[in-house]
Amino acid sequence: MGLLFWTVAIVVIILVFSTFRVVNQYERGVVLTLGRFAGIKEAGFRIIIPIFQRMIKVDIRTNTIDIPKQEVITKDNVTVNVDAVVYFRVLDAEKAILETTNYIYATKTRK
Repeated sequence: MGLLFWTVAIVVIILVFSTFRVVNQYERGVVLTLGRFAGIKEAGFRIIIPIFQRMIKVDIRTNTIDIPKQEVITKDNVTVNVDAVVYFRVLDAEKAILETTNYIYATKTRK
């Protein structure tokens, strides 16, 4: 048995193991086939074709973003400190992946 046989065997084993994906209950998998949207995979044990398909997992749990503390002066010249937190969650995994470059960065505010 030559080196070529072992090389091919290792490549085949890697391809077989890369076809199986686990999507957790709190995630959705966006499947792209040759760069085009192919569907949403729900939670569970899923199979994809490794060379032609790609799965991007999206967390659908509620996320938090801390907004930095800001000082505001009211009409009667009183200084007030404002502290805030933004809660958001993904409702449509397809739009989160296909219509924005990075949906988490798009949600954050600039300092």
